[in-house]
Amino acid sequence: MAEVKPGGAAAAEVSEAAENEVIDMCEDQFALLEKLQNEILLSEGNFCENPQEQMVKLCSELEMVVSCYEAKRDKLRETKELEQKWLEEKREALMAACEHAKRLKMAKGKISELSVLQDTKAKIQKMKVYQESLMECLGDILEKHVPFPQNDSSTNKKKKNIAQESDEDLISLNEILELLMNQVLKTPHDPYVTIDNTFWPPYIEMLLRYGIAVRHQENNFKIRLETFC
Repeated sequence: MAEVKPGGAAAAEVSEAAENEVIDMCEDQFALLEKLQNEILLSEGNFCENPQEQMVKLCSELEMVVSCYEAKRDKLRETKELEQKWLEEKREALMAACEHAKRLKMAKGKISELSVLQDTKAKIQKMKVYQESLMECLGDILEKHVPFPQNDSSTNKKKKNIAQESDEDLISLNEILELLMNQVLKTPHDPYVTIDNTFWPPYIEMLLRYGIAVRHQENNFKIRLETFC
């Protein structure tokens, strides 16, 4: 069987082939009829002698031609129906395969997106844990080497009381650094923190002197972390 193309094009080719075969068969039958006609003309002299016999012979041959034609016609019709059924089955199978491939592609895309999302969440969580461990380590180091600010005792009792009240509002160096880092992460376009009375001046001077923080160019009461490359 010749290669069958999908869809209506294949069905059209099958119908055209069947039509061509019928035409060829009809031409053969017409040639046979012409031959029979010539034989009748050649035997016309003897026809008058045995007209009944010649007529029976002619009818018999014509019946054979018609019977052969009908048999071939039925065979071609059956072949055409089988070909059409086979093409329809292949078309349905192709459509099902395409739909299945489409579903697999969509499922693969969703799995890929979900995998990327889960991987990103895992990385963010690891970074948070790492940041917390760094902050704890930094806090321990600062607590050990940079203790909370304490004022020396003064003979002036009034000044001593005022200094103690002021110390209660001060924040540690660890808290200052945490504020600066959180500000950078929260608003990278505006990383500056405003200095108020809770910031101990020696801490600010130390951060500026060692290049850990920088002042705002237009406002000396604002600082931010230095950009480390």
